[in-house]
Amino acid sequence: MTEMTASGCSESSCGSTADQLSHLPEHIREKVHNHPCYSEQAHHHFARMHVAVAPACNIQCNYCNRKYDCANESRPGVVSELLTPEQAIKKTLVVASEIPQMTVLGIAGPGDPLANPERTFQTFQALSETAPDIKLCVSTNGLALPEHVEELSKHNIDHVTITINCLDPEIGAKIYPWIFWKNRRIKGVKGAKILIEQQQKGLEMLTEKGILVKVNSVMIPGVNDKHLAEVSKVVKSKGAFLHNIMPLIAEAEHGTYYGIMEQLGPTQAELKELQDACEGDMNMMRHCRQCRADAVGLLGEDRGSEFTLDKIEAMEIDYSSAMEKRKVVHDNIAAELARKEEEKAQGVQFVSLDSLRKTAKPKPQLRSVLMAVATQGGGIINQHFGHAKEFLIYEVASDNVKLIGHAKTDQYCSGNNTCGDGETVLQKLIRSLDGCEVVLSAKIGYEPWEQLEEAGIIPNSEHAMEPIEEALLAVHKEMAESGALEEKTEAGLRATA
Repeated sequence: MTEMTASGCSESSCGSTADQLSHLPEHIREKVHNHPCYSEQAHHHFARMHVAVAPACNIQCNYCNRKYDCANESRPGVVSELLTPEQAIKKTLVVASEIPQMTVLGIAGPGDPLANPERTFQTFQALSETAPDIKLCVSTNGLALPEHVEELSKHNIDHVTITINCLDPEIGAKIYPWIFWKNRRIKGVKGAKILIEQQQKGLEMLTEKGILVKVNSVMIPGVNDKHLAEVSKVVKSKGAFLHNIMPLIAEAEHGTYYGIMEQLGPTQAELKELQDACEGDMNMMRHCRQCRADAVGLLGEDRGSEFTLDKIEAMEIDYSSAMEKRKVVHDNIAAELARKEEEKAQGVQFVSLDSLRKTAKPKPQLRSVLMAVATQGGGIINQHFGHAKEFLIYEVASDNVKLIGHAKTDQYCSGNNTCGDGETVLQKLIRSLDGCEVVLSAKIGYEPWEQLEEAGIIPNSEHAMEPIEEALLAVHKEMAESGALEEKTEAGLRATA
């Protein structure tokens, strides 16, 4: 018999974002529980770092423009400093010492790590020896993956991300103008066919080795958006355990082909609809921030400017001592998370479905609400509305909180208590929150408060420094008690008719 909570939700379908990986085997959960890019719960508490040691790429994507010495853009392929393996190793040890909650080191570009195998594997080999407590990851387009699977398995690398945007070469030709394969540039459908075959072969080889695979896909309206549900089914059948469908970034100022051609990206609603459609077949990742190739810190923040080469050059690191400090920090975070889960479990009473049917009175159906949150990390509401460069978007029901994505925006305030040319920036920010009914932040000024209300979005700063999920549920309860969320029950509709 299916067991239900007192609220009427089955264990398999209800719960918070902490339940995202609960259906996975224990050995997989153990590998990803503190991996911020793989675990929705971990991303609030653990940090990651990317080192930019791989400048060359073996394919061209219509959504990509690799930029160097760029500190003002936050998207894949952008870096401020290209590192040698030696520089990357030192920078990693410095960051891991200064940010002890950093658990993951990844190589994601700015080109493709496996198109630069010597630089990539030199970095991985040294770090697996000097910093065995750091998880090592690689992100790749997959073209050169099959020939490097054996080498990947030798370097303490148990997480690989492959970007797979299609299975159909005709669609692939619209995304990839060319690939560089066996010393030849191959264009169009023929090139896309080779890339797709290599990606699928590499995926199968990795899963056979027991290496966890996450698949990234860029949602491109009118190109592959109707095709990605099939991609999700196929990659799951071949062993991928997580699928991250990301929105196309195609602003003209980025200089990409799609940007210049004014290719539209998906709306938040379109992205959510596709993710929801795929979720029945595949575990979906919804907390991706589409990070720079040199990102440092918690997801949603970038502390890279604190660790530039000139700043770390003279630093001496005793990493054995740092490892002890790191272990204490990690253990404390784990204990805190375990305590919260235990408190949550103790607060749930389980009753049978038959019992609920006999005793429960029909209740008005309460609709879910989209709410935006300004946060600097830690799983709490701790950021001023005007200082936020992104908002996490949650779908909130009476007994369930689900992270469905994030909205990037320009910062409304400059941070010096003067908000400059605020009207244009604020209007753009409010448009980015389209569909949200509430926005929660630690503090918010009078002008944005007024304009948010005019746009039909309720500003809320009453839950500053509170845990995000608890605050969202509290706000939903307040809305329900006011009668704003009631929908008629099926029985009520029949009676009215």
